[in-house]
Amino acid sequence: MVKEIERAGIPVVHMCTVVPISLTVGANRIVPAIAIPHPLGNPSLDPGEEKSLRRKLVERALKALSTEVEDQTVFEK
Repeated sequence: MVKEIERAGIPVVHMCTVVPISLTVGANRIVPAIAIPHPLGNPSLDPGEEKSLRRKLVERALKALSTEVEDQTVFEK
């Protein structure tokens, strides 16, 4: 699905917990997430820390979305 959306000219960011799977399916912009049960957060953190963590993930995804890529790229930090 990711490749078809990209082929239509719409950039896509694939946020995932298992990067090799994203690479296998052909995602171009990959942002690693936190953990399988809680990919976009960490319920053991206090609310302020979790909000900060989520903001960093969204900012990383927005950076990936606005970056031109030729090949598969993993956006870590």
